[in-house]
Amino acid sequence: MRLILKKEVENLGRFGDQVKVADGYARNYLIPKGFAVEASAGNLKQFEAEREAYLKKAAVTKATAEKLKASIDAVSLSFSRKSGEDERLFGSVTAHDIEEALKAKGFAVEKKDIRLDEPIKTLGLHTVAIKLLTDVSASIQVTVSKEE
Repeated sequence: MRLILKKEVENLGRFGDQVKVADGYARNYLIPKGFAVEASAGNLKQFEAEREAYLKKAAVTKATAEKLKASIDAVSLSFSRKSGEDERLFGSVTAHDIEEALKAKGFAVEKKDIRLDEPIKTLGLHTVAIKLLTDVSASIQVTVSKEE
């Protein structure tokens, strides 16, 4: 089924892209959630009318994300955890821990936007990426030290 995306869908496309997907994926997920509409002649005309407003809004959103990126890049977080002699933690520092620490510093970042392949389980300095938009991501320094 051919669709026009009304919102960005990860691993599929951005606003305005025409994509071809399985009928079930379109009918059961994309269309009911408002992510896409069927690519008919009427919907194409309506999309063209909405495109300018969306592009203006996207520019403002990107500018805001760039400002947030600059302030987040300056942040460094410190965690103190119990560890063994081989510098491995008994627990770990997770995306949830990082989210809570960022909230305490006044940043509204969701856990799903914190890019950790796996929880941090070693002492030392780690760089963690935070996805703000598709093409804007920040990085913070996370220091894990031994708890006395």
